[in-house]
Amino acid sequence: MKPYYSDDAVTIYHGDCREIEAWRPPIGAVLVTDPPYGMAFESSWTTRRPIAGDRDTSVRDFVMSVWGDRPAIVFGTWRVARPAATRQVITWFKSSVGPGMGDLSLPWGCATEEIYVLGDGWHGTRRPNLIETSEQRGNPYGSAALLGHPTPKPVGLIESLLRCAPPGIVVDPFLGSGSTLMAAKQLGRRAIGIEIEERYCEIAARRCAQEVLALEAE
Repeated sequence: MKPYYSDDAVTIYHGDCREIEAWRPPIGAVLVTDPPYGMAFESSWTTRRPIAGDRDTSVRDFVMSVWGDRPAIVFGTWRVARPAATRQVITWFKSSVGPGMGDLSLPWGCATEEIYVLGDGWHGTRRPNLIETSEQRGNPYGSAALLGHPTPKPVGLIESLLRCAPPGIVVDPFLGSGSTLMAAKQLGRRAIGIEIEERYCEIAARRCAQEVLALEAE
């Protein structure tokens, strides 16, 4: 299948990851992805738009079954079942969101997400299973509005996870706005991303292309 975008470090394919084999083992070495959570989430940034494949966890679980016991980082939520064989849960604390969203009838908002660690080969100094970021995302000047994607992940957050990952090609079957590829590229790693929605492929490709130009200008 012809890539939607490709350079010396990253490759993007437009389509359904269940129908594209370019990301599957033994191609990739580590999976880093933010899949549909199975919450039937809809974005309200411009119009009500559902997240593709988010009615249940079947698409996520398909990817995990294909990936097997290889190392993986998978974003998720406590509202649905975690992937089987999860070895550790990292709590991502988004300190910039204030009280957060969630059930507005309760005095506690939700300012965290879960990150699941699977497989072997992880390394690094022992640390708490908590990562805090202060990136602005959910406001008119935040990353969601600037990138045009409802749930972009901070590139620095992905970098911190990849620094503990085993070497090899990074794979993201649910690419979204392209943060995984950006993080891999900045760490000197090759990466492959798949995205079912073309408008997000365009966003990811544009970000990666700008990074190429920035590197060439230095």
